[in-house]
Amino acid sequence: MTSKKQPPKLDNRQQPFSEAFVEFIPQNWAPYDTTLPERLPAAEAAVARRDAVAAAFPGERIVIPAGPLRTRSNDTDYRYRAHTAFAHLTGLGTDREPDAVLVIEPTGEGHEDVLYFRPRAPRTDPEFYADARYGEMWVGQRESLEEMEALTGLGCRHLGELPVDLADTGSIAGVRVLRDVDAPVTALVDEVARAAGSERDPQADAELATMVSELRLTKDDFEIAELQAACDATAEAFEAVVREFPQAVAKGRGERWVEGVFGLHARHAGNAVGYDSIAAAGDHANTLHWIRNDGDVRPGDMILIDAGIELDSLYTADITRTLPVTGTYSPEQRKVYEAVLDAQRAGMAAARAGATFSDVHDAAIRVVATYLHEWGILPVDVEQSLDPTRGGHHRRWMVHGTSHHLGMDVHDCAQARNEQYRHGTLRPGMVITVEPGIYFKSTDLMVPPELRGIGVRIEDDILITDDEPRILSDKLPREPDAVEEWMARLLP
Repeated sequence: MTSKKQPPKLDNRQQPFSEAFVEFIPQNWAPYDTTLPERLPAAEAAVARRDAVAAAFPGERIVIPAGPLRTRSNDTDYRYRAHTAFAHLTGLGTDREPDAVLVIEPTGEGHEDVLYFRPRAPRTDPEFYADARYGEMWVGQRESLEEMEALTGLGCRHLGELPVDLADTGSIAGVRVLRDVDAPVTALVDEVARAAGSERDPQADAELATMVSELRLTKDDFEIAELQAACDATAEAFEAVVREFPQAVAKGRGERWVEGVFGLHARHAGNAVGYDSIAAAGDHANTLHWIRNDGDVRPGDMILIDAGIELDSLYTADITRTLPVTGTYSPEQRKVYEAVLDAQRAGMAAARAGATFSDVHDAAIRVVATYLHEWGILPVDVEQSLDPTRGGHHRRWMVHGTSHHLGMDVHDCAQARNEQYRHGTLRPGMVITVEPGIYFKSTDLMVPPELRGIGVRIEDDILITDDEPRILSDKLPREPDAVEEWMARLLP
């Protein structure tokens, strides 16, 4: 006599499942399609990345969790996004794959890459109808082991096998885990070590986190194409936003209207926005991370829009334009805008292979400081202001850096070493932003009255090459005359 699956324990909102329902629910479903899916394009590029990780830590087991779902409120979760290193090393993108773990396992011949995840359960299993985390009735049809292997090219095993497989340490030289991604997985790795009579060195895990971050500093051809596509999609969304400026003005709380229109295009063209969009009208433009977006959009104001579309592969654009709401810059607005544009030109001119990352900022900020001095705003000369030991006065009006690396994370490679990032050398294949700004708060009495309340940032995404940088975001105009002509075609 075979035993029956027992209905799961219910929370205080669920209706109980009768025995009749449990018998009825698995009946008369069409069989699953046996055609295996095609390999994900990102999965092909991920092979070389895993090889690089294995080569960096020969003989060691590398454990890369995707991470769990994150609670938004009570029993509702944020939309899922895997840890970037997991996505980068597996090729899995949108919504994939909660709780999964990639293990790069050393072998005598090199390494074996195994993905542990929760495949779909049979329809006879209570998970099918009662599990809100994994159940097909709740979250849709999940892949089988064979389907996931076809998608990723990885060997795949049930997540339930992970504890047993990790306990078999065999002859491996050591284990490293991305420590802060999934607490239960990290605890499991540590527990296996203690059971074997040793304590793990957290520094080894820190070295892994640094390595997989630095692995993304230089982009391969697939990544460059994805970033270009993200920039192109973002340009189309900016056009849609401009067409909606009259509605944003008329409806009140127009910043939310701008944010919403961009978000619609981001969800339609890709996975989502790559970060919370900034739609900062008027004086709000002088708050660097203005994501409240609850202000009005008024004729005569400018609006600073900092937004990017993240594709299903999780590569994101990051573009900023500061636009006149009614299509024409005032003389004062244009004055500040052209100064920022000059600073951006200088930053881009410095963005050459062989230069340091910080050279880009140094070139741009010198232009900003020069304009501030010429306008009588900077209280010291340019050289003193640029001297970090006795100056920095210009930072009152541009406190942020000019550039950051861009990729799957909008601020990509954030765990790279300083000597590889800020003081690192630019190489062909790196993608960075160039985004100077000038911010004159309405309450800043050091600024001439006619310039108070004006905030401008111009941001583009560039690819470092053997020659001049390639502007990936060049479908959006930057020159003020070109911006006005572009807007004239879009505004009703």
